[in-house]
Amino acid sequence: MQDMKKIFCAALTSFLGSSALANELAIKIEIPKLNVAEYHRPYVAFWIERPDQTLAANLSVWYDTKKRNNEGGKWLKDLRQWWRRSGRDLNLPLDGLSGATRINGEHQLSFSGEHAALKNLPAGDYNLIVEAAREGGGREVLKLPFQWNGKESELISAQGNNELGKLSLQIKK
Repeated sequence: MQDMKKIFCAALTSFLGSSALANELAIKIEIPKLNVAEYHRPYVAFWIERPDQTLAANLSVWYDTKKRNNEGGKWLKDLRQWWRRSGRDLNLPLDGLSGATRINGEHQLSFSGEHAALKNLPAGDYNLIVEAAREGGGREVLKLPFQWNGKESELISAQGNNELGKLSLQIKK
């Protein structure tokens, strides 16, 4: 009987622990309109890293998915940090990760706590990294530190200088 109570308590704790982290990440990103002669939409990668800068989860990557034979993928290495951390090890396109480039303006992404990238993410300190690179343009990386703990809502923002505009991360409990 005592063993059964221990098993039940462990199962209940495990169940409650995982559902307590069922937060949502909501990202707003602005792609600025640049006054240049030949404008190309930026490639953008979104991922979560641990404080030691190791990859915790890929969230999304925007690139030219429409080119024949995945030729748009050959420029992904211009997203240098993302490419080194995980991009070169992926076989793109991937459902739920790959997406088309976006026009200038504000865009939103939302990931529930049940999303594959977040489902098994343990509580702790992390960084949301957003990297953008544009053909004939520049490259920019923004980093937003956040806590994934299932206890609090949080809103963090940063301002890009060239390839990215305003970036905000909202963690919803």
